[in-house]
Amino acid sequence: MAGSLPLAGLLGAAAGLGLVLAVCGLRGTTAPGSSRWQAVITRARQQASTGRVAGTLLAAVVTAVLTRWPAGVVLAGLAAWFLPPVLGPDRDHARSLERIEGIAGWTEQLRDTLAAAAGLEQAILATAPIAPAAVRPEVAALAARIRAGGRLPAALRSFATEAADPAADLVTTALLLAAEQQARDLGQLLSSLADSARQQAGMRMRIAASRARVRTAARIIIAATLALVAGLLAWSQTFLQPYGSLLGQLMLTAVGGCFAAAFWWLHAISRMAGPPRILTRLGALPAAWRDEGAPQ
Repeated sequence: MAGSLPLAGLLGAAAGLGLVLAVCGLRGTTAPGSSRWQAVITRARQQASTGRVAGTLLAAVVTAVLTRWPAGVVLAGLAAWFLPPVLGPDRDHARSLERIEGIAGWTEQLRDTLAAAAGLEQAILATAPIAPAAVRPEVAALAARIRAGGRLPAALRSFATEAADPAADLVTTALLLAAEQQARDLGQLLSSLADSARQQAGMRMRIAASRARVRTAARIIIAATLALVAGLLAWSQTFLQPYGSLLGQLMLTAVGGCFAAAFWWLHAISRMAGPPRILTRLGALPAAWRDEGAPQ
C-alpha cells in the first residue's frame, strides 16, 4: 500500500499536466507567445556550441554511471548546460557594450558621410563595408535591401528588428524621420545619439563594476553547492542511497528544482537589465507601413 503512494502522486501530476495542456490547446497559441518561444529556441541553437553540448552529454553520462538516477541525469545535464555561463565571465554584458559602441561608431560614420553632401541612402551604402564589426552584418543587410530596390523606411524597420538593441532603435527612429518627414539637422541629431550611446556604455560599465561583488558572491555560493554535491557522490554513497527509490527520485527532482530556482535568482540579481526598446513588434504593422513606408 505504501509503495503505491509515490505512483499515485506521479499519476496525479501527469493528469494535472495533461489538463493544463488540454486547456492551452483549447485556448490556442497567440502570435506573441509563439514569437517568444521561437526567440528562445533560436538563442538555444546559437548557444549550442560543440564544447557546451559535449560537456552536457559528459555530465549526464557520468551521473548515469555513478548513480543510475534518471532525475540525477536530467539535473546534471541541465547544470552542465546552464551553469558555465553563470560561473564564467559575463560575455553577454561585454557583447552588449561592443554593440553599443559599434552603433555609436556607425552613427558617427553616417554623420560624417552626410556632411559630405551625400544622401541618406548613399551614406548607408558607403558606410556598410567599414561599419564596426559588432553591427556590420545588420548594416550590410540594410545596404543589400537598398541595393535590391527596397524602400528605405521598410529597410530601416528590418534593420531595427535584426539589431534588436535600444540604441539601434533610437538611431533608426532618427533615420526614419529623415527618410519619411525630411527631418532637418540630421547630422546634429546623429551626433547627439552617438554621444548618448557612448554615455550609456560608460554608465553600464560603472554599474557592472558596482555589481561585481554580488556576481562574485553568487559564483561562490553556486560553486560551493556543486562541490558539496560532488563530494557526496564521491564519498557518501550510503547517505544518498534513499534517493534511489521512486519517492526518492521525486524528492530529488523537487530539491533540484528548488536549487535551480535559487541559482537562477542569484544570477538574475547579479545581472543588469538594459533600457527598454522603442521599436518592437514591427511585424504587426500594416502592410502599407512595412512595404511602402508611412502612408501618404
